[in-house]
Amino acid sequence: MFLRSTNRKKDGKDHRYFSIVENRRVPGGKAVQRTVLYLGEINDQQQAAWRKTLQVFDEDEQRYTTLSLFPDDRQIPAEALDSVQVRLSGLELRRPRIFGNCWLACELWHELGLDEFWQQRLPQGREAVSWEKVLRLLVVNRLLEPGSEFHLHRQWFVGSAMDELLETGFVVAEKDRLYRCLDRVLKHKQDLFVALKQKWADLFQADFEVLLYDLTSTYFEGEMEQNPKARRGYSRDQRPDCLQLVIALVVTTDGFPLAYEVMKGNTSEPHYTARLPEEDRGDLRPSAARLGDGSGHPQRSDPERDARVGTADFLFGRHAQREDQPT
Repeated sequence: MFLRSTNRKKDGKDHRYFSIVENRRVPGGKAVQRTVLYLGEINDQQQAAWRKTLQVFDEDEQRYTTLSLFPDDRQIPAEALDSVQVRLSGLELRRPRIFGNCWLACELWHELGLDEFWQQRLPQGREAVSWEKVLRLLVVNRLLEPGSEFHLHRQWFVGSAMDELLETGFVVAEKDRLYRCLDRVLKHKQDLFVALKQKWADLFQADFEVLLYDLTSTYFEGEMEQNPKARRGYSRDQRPDCLQLVIALVVTTDGFPLAYEVMKGNTSEPHYTARLPEEDRGDLRPSAARLGDGSGHPQRSDPERDARVGTADFLFGRHAQREDQPT
């Protein structure tokens, strides 16, 4: 990596803009430059209000001091106080990390009240770091760059600013700690569903009269001998040779998630539809809800199930287009 300057004349004045770039090799033996970080204009003779500043730690005074930056080949203006010249050729970029999106994700975590929710259910114990912080790390990673816990541990954490935002070190991203955290939150799944429903109602006046659901699947390349739910079934990943799990997600018509369920890999959509009102909707609906997958034409619901649940549901299924039907 190196520092690159670009000169530009504007209104008769010469301006210099700086960016940190790196060389990347491409096929054909050529090298291209990729901008890693844009620094903007470093002060020359600008007004004081436009000068770049830097927080510098004074070891003698044990405090931070704000200084204005100027390149070493330009004179510091006489009126500029608390200024320092920077030798640009000696600048190095060490461990660049993403911060803005991590900060925003943590703010959303706080705005939704998830910090308090999980602190009550995952109290601080003798662990080196609280389970709420471990879970926050997992959620932020899923939001920004979905991947495995091992990828978070091996690569993603060191390239993010989550250590600063969580005010902890790499201990929060230990591989075994990440997996143990998932085991601890599972028993609070139903409480989370109820809390999310109330949060969507308070923040967005969400309507729960009609609920939508969809099924997806994830497959495994191992034998999965210790997972009784791993079965062969209809593979949405085009891997019928592998064992899989089926995952159902229930959302509102505005897309707010309400509940999920992990089921056997051979679960079909009609089978899941027939038992969803009994198991899931009792804790989610303020009144009789209607359910659909939003993917096709309406089909007749099951009268026996309607009587058992106490509501007439509208079910939607996929139907093949007939040749005599208009598109």
